[in-house]
Amino acid sequence: MFEHELDLAYAVMDGVKARAQAGNYEVERFRFPSRLAAS
Repeated sequence: MFEHELDLAYAVMDGVKARAQAGNYEVERFRFPSRLAAS
């Protein structure tokens, strides 16, 4: 259904945001540190 994993991630984020707005909830995105980042 999704060509790339990133497309799936964006769809999930959009869905969570839409549900939060519909239910009058506040959501916050948390980004985990990447293991690929240079140290």
